[in-house]
Amino acid sequence: MISLPLLPTSLVGSYAQPDWLIDRAKLAGRFPPRVRARELWRVPAGHLAQAQDDATELAIRAQERAGLDIVTDGEIRRESYSNHFATALEGLDLDDPGMALDRSGHPNPVPRITGAIRRPRPVEVDDLRFLRAHTDRVVKMTVPGPFTMSQQAQNEHYPDAEAAAMDYAVAVNAEIRDLFAAGADIVQIDEPYMQARPEAARAYGLAALNAALDGVSGMTAVHICFGYAAIIHERPEAYSFLPELAGCPVRQVSIETAQSGLDLGVLTDLKDKTIILGVIDLSTPDVEPVEVVAGRVRRAFDRVGPERIVIATDCGMKYLPRASAEGKMRAMAGAARLLRGELDREISS
Repeated sequence: MISLPLLPTSLVGSYAQPDWLIDRAKLAGRFPPRVRARELWRVPAGHLAQAQDDATELAIRAQERAGLDIVTDGEIRRESYSNHFATALEGLDLDDPGMALDRSGHPNPVPRITGAIRRPRPVEVDDLRFLRAHTDRVVKMTVPGPFTMSQQAQNEHYPDAEAAAMDYAVAVNAEIRDLFAAGADIVQIDEPYMQARPEAARAYGLAALNAALDGVSGMTAVHICFGYAAIIHERPEAYSFLPELAGCPVRQVSIETAQSGLDLGVLTDLKDKTIILGVIDLSTPDVEPVEVVAGRVRRAFDRVGPERIVIATDCGMKYLPRASAEGKMRAMAGAARLLRGELDREISS
């Protein structure tokens, strides 16, 4: 049983990787890689795993110091949110990549699907065990979603993208089960391409997500977003795919509202879900004042009770300077304390 305070705080997933670990100039100058991108790492291969462990522990401590209630591993070992898992699967040619359009319309090298997609072994379980061993707080792990991975590959094996997505779903389902068995409190599925390609998401993406959740009894979340703010700057005022998640067995839905100024009326459609409410703007390194963050949370109270809100960042913090990331986490935790005090006073008055 997960025990959390009212309005718990959390990262969506990633934290800022240290400059000594990853070449942030190379990272900033490209879209998130879909195939392996070993050139991003500053540390030689023989010492990389140890360096990633050290940086992961730094990320955990930073979240704890800031006062976050739910802690992730910061996705420190990943070159992108998706390729760490996707490139560990069988049935893919990574040495001779294909090409697919990114959500921005730019071509990006991607795995070629040349055989049946299979997960030969757990991918993130060791990462989860490291996280679990280094904090006593509630922990969350993130896994890329089957629909998103099917859009980030060149299909040369399956009759259509739907068939590929369903095999990706089998791999994700097995990973989620193993993560819960290894001690994860929350597992989040990242499905940004549901927002980017809503017609395909309605046609078969939701079915793939449901298959990935089949038989899973732990606390699950799905993250739908507009893309990394450092890369995709314009934000619409509404999601193209969100109410469709109302009937999905996922228990938490992660959305971003800080940069987009999202019309929160859409939350009415998700009345049975806990909302992971993105209230930290990642398009700027400037740290928001606590009251500004609290005001973004208050906007949701007319639609969602505080007991169904997790305060979070809009998306991953991967592209932010570490000092900004730390400041924004402190602002988020400070806003939670402020709002809890206000709610306590309302109850007692």
